[in-house]
Amino acid sequence: MNGRYGAPPQRVLIVDGYNIINAGSDFSGASLADARDKLLSALMDYAGYSGQRVILVFDAWMSDRQTRTEEKHGAVTVVYTQKGEIADRYIERLCDDFARDIEYRRVEVRVASSDALEQTIVLGRGATRLSARELMYEMRAMRADGIRHAAPLKPSAKRSAIGERLSEDVRRKLDEMRRENRE
Repeated sequence: MNGRYGAPPQRVLIVDGYNIINAGSDFSGASLADARDKLLSALMDYAGYSGQRVILVFDAWMSDRQTRTEEKHGAVTVVYTQKGEIADRYIERLCDDFARDIEYRRVEVRVASSDALEQTIVLGRGATRLSARELMYEMRAMRADGIRHAAPLKPSAKRSAIGERLSEDVRRKLDEMRRENRE
């Protein structure tokens, strides 16, 4: 039995951001800021197609950032570690936090990193590993599959107002609401 009361486990993908950027040709030639933005954009897209929660971790080992920060971007949480904290250690602690839920199959945690030592450590904590290459392949495949299954847009001879596309029932209810608001 998976998850609570037979529900499938929540899927979480933890991504070692700089490790993926440094391993992928998709980011070569871009500035570090542009590479971070490009990876975030790709992961937001991927999270939308896959339904996974994604945690993207960038370390601040050598920066002056005094505190850890988190930013929400849809289904993606971006974590910038604090000065002196490397992404690997943060990811390991995060896996420890998920350990009980992993054990009871309430959550499935995957860690994307090509760092062999990091992969071994997260496997020992109950998560599964995904190399940078595997992540990039999976993201491309899921995007292609999503685009292939998306409903094609119908070309129209002229633009239409939203009201023209609503059913008669919905238009009638909106008119009633409009009249009530005037009174």
